[in-house]
Amino acid sequence: MQFHVDGFKPGDPDVLPAAPGHRRPGDPLPETVDVLIAGSGPAGLALAAQLARVPQIRTMLVEPKLGPMEKGQADGISVRSMEMFQAFGFAEKVMRESNWINETTFWATGADAPASSQGRSQDDARPSGGGGGHLPPPGGTLTRVARVQDVPDGTSEMPHVLINQARVHDMFLDVMRNSPTRLEPDYGLKVIDLSVDPAAADHPVTVTLEHTAPDREGRIATVRANYVIGCDGARSNVRGAIGGALHGDAAHQAWGVMDVLAVTDFPDWRMKSFVRSRDEGILMVLPREGGHLVRLYVELDRLGEHERAADRGMRPEDIIAKAQRIFSPFQLDVKEVVWWSIYEIGHRLTDKFDDVPEDQVATRAPRVMLAGDACHTHSPKAGQGMNVSMGDAFNLGWKLVSVLTGRAAPALLHSYSGERRAAAKGLVEFDHKWARVVGARAEDDRVDGLPRVAREFVNNLPFTCGLTIQYERSSLTGAPAHQHLATGFDIGKRFHSAPVVRLADARPMHLGHCIEADARFRLFIFAPADDAGGPGGAVAMLCDWLEHDPASPVRRHTAPGEDVDAVIDTRAVFQQGFRALDFGAMPTLLRPHVGRYGLCDYEKVFCADVKRGEDIFEMRGIDRAAGCMVVVRPDQYVGTILPLHARDDLAEYFAAILRVRG
Repeated sequence: MQFHVDGFKPGDPDVLPAAPGHRRPGDPLPETVDVLIAGSGPAGLALAAQLARVPQIRTMLVEPKLGPMEKGQADGISVRSMEMFQAFGFAEKVMRESNWINETTFWATGADAPASSQGRSQDDARPSGGGGGHLPPPGGTLTRVARVQDVPDGTSEMPHVLINQARVHDMFLDVMRNSPTRLEPDYGLKVIDLSVDPAAADHPVTVTLEHTAPDREGRIATVRANYVIGCDGARSNVRGAIGGALHGDAAHQAWGVMDVLAVTDFPDWRMKSFVRSRDEGILMVLPREGGHLVRLYVELDRLGEHERAADRGMRPEDIIAKAQRIFSPFQLDVKEVVWWSIYEIGHRLTDKFDDVPEDQVATRAPRVMLAGDACHTHSPKAGQGMNVSMGDAFNLGWKLVSVLTGRAAPALLHSYSGERRAAAKGLVEFDHKWARVVGARAEDDRVDGLPRVAREFVNNLPFTCGLTIQYERSSLTGAPAHQHLATGFDIGKRFHSAPVVRLADARPMHLGHCIEADARFRLFIFAPADDAGGPGGAVAMLCDWLEHDPASPVRRHTAPGEDVDAVIDTRAVFQQGFRALDFGAMPTLLRPHVGRYGLCDYEKVFCADVKRGEDIFEMRGIDRAAGCMVVVRPDQYVGTILPLHARDDLAEYFAAILRVRG
């Protein structure tokens, strides 16, 4: 991270200078805001954390609960979400506190276990991904039948981790509190209704709020907003107010979930494990942070067609008893139940993620949008709910910032529903299939000698890592005409980071880690062979055009008075080692002078990490002879790939997204 750019500031560099004119806790409710967010779950907080960093945006976050979450609910963080956390600046903190999931094991009894593994429970039970053997007679002991690596090599520099959802909330709240706007949630308020005046240009959404705190319960207030984002869960009042509904089905299966501190002789208590009993059903073991806490998902009873899990009146003791029967002959002595719940699986998706009818898309921009469980619900089996919800917010946040700061026209917001509904549809379809694999009966559970759940788990790893989302071609996602120039950066997918060395200080790092959650585009220039950045080279000529030509997107879309990298942050990567290059000879665009004092930014130029043999050009299939340009959107997805000479194409890409401000 960079700081001191506008003068020396002692203390914590994560605490940014406060901007004047924003509300503080205890201040009266505002009459108007730019953005009102309903709900302080992962989607609402991820969105608020982005908006809070922009001093000119006035944001209000309302939450019916009277304080922040402390425990329970989701706990799995995919590698894709960890990459996103890096952009917010707290990935390292999550890695330090969380439990890393490195392997997943699969256990079965009797006819579900291969004969060759009967009676074993240690590492010799089955090699990674293994299976097979002759089926033993029914009965027998609970046995490990397969184990697999949880995150395939080369998938990401980030791990798959488990951590209390409340800690993730805390980290987003810290970002908000430390941002220039010092944004804090307004607890004890919920959205009960809203109306949109399409003809109004200023604050067209009137929001009706209800107080939930005991001393003010039932009192009504109204706030007018330019935009309202419904992150208020599966029973979303915001969704209902715009006529939306969730469509889908339920599996009519009750599951218990509990976080426990327990004593057990089950060998894989600190591994993510699927455990199947022949007669008692299945459970999942998810080891949590701290070295002792464990979450159990336990299959309970089938539900009737119109029955709810709550109708059964089950208690923690019922979940524990069922878990003990599934674990038998291993012992499970629960010392403390930290949190528990009983739920039924549902897979549902709303029609549209915003308030604009299909026949009015050409004439109206969205004013009300939905994110997270308000527009898609699913089972927790694949651990994607919180992750996809935060992905919704990361997609929407930079678009709202771009519109509210005048960088982009309001029509940009149409892309949110199109991109994220397709992503959510893929999640719901995957989750529907996966939940049935997990809950399948034992006799249907073997494929080529392997437990079907293990085989499907391996096949689904790219999905559960959060890496299969690929946005379709649009103004934000270019055509694949030049994909061959960088085959490892799939257009429309997340930017797959790789190691580099920063030239100015020889620091090894990941290139993707220079992408922050600041609503800026990144333009990465990958130099052709023998180009050292000097005059007359392809990189120098491109940088000179970007910096000085009125037709360049940097000139056209950067407002007077802004730093040259305020909207499009240009960086270059060279094939030579850092000792073979001269930082002082680099184009001035790669050595910009920024901030109040015009200080030089020394962090725009990188080299392949030839010392460690981690060559980004080789790892990501970059054409060494030609080089290329890779445009990365503010949400870390690859927007387009172009040849270094394709200046008109680059200008056209940005012109379709950003307004002319130069």
